[in-house]
Amino acid sequence: MNKKVAVIMGSDSDLPVVKGAINSLKLYEIPVEVHVMSAHRTPEIACEFAKKARDNGFGVIIAAAGMAAHLAGILAAHTTLPVIGIPCKAASFDGLDALLSTVQMPKGIPVATVAVNGAENAGILAAQILGVYDETISNKLSMIKEKMANEVKEKDEKLQVEIWWKM
Repeated sequence: MNKKVAVIMGSDSDLPVVKGAINSLKLYEIPVEVHVMSAHRTPEIACEFAKKARDNGFGVIIAAAGMAAHLAGILAAHTTLPVIGIPCKAASFDGLDALLSTVQMPKGIPVATVAVNGAENAGILAAQILGVYDETISNKLSMIKEKMANEVKEKDEKLQVEIWWKM
């Protein structure tokens, strides 16, 4: 399938947050392109990118923005690709403003939204979307989920031993 994922930031100050998405995508060996585009300062560029994204080989767009956070919505309005919004925590409102702006989309323009600063989950969700049609990605997702489950089981077993000895 070989679709790539676009990670779009409203500002380069969002890079520390979006690194989680980039790292998740690299873990699944999914090609990723990272760009800075603003829904407010460069709306024409953002809209044109979204319009051409499918033809340019993208399968999912991840959009990270703080404050008014219209980036995911403006991209979603100009593409039929899945768009995942990452509301970024800014100095004001602890990211609540970005979260509300990202999840409150009008009917017909959906944006999947992860937690405030939840970039790692955005990358995983993008992998799950692409994994629907790519067995290699799907298998990697299954292996990592199995590894996480085994780690939890090991922690529980260790806890049970520690509790038993303390009683």
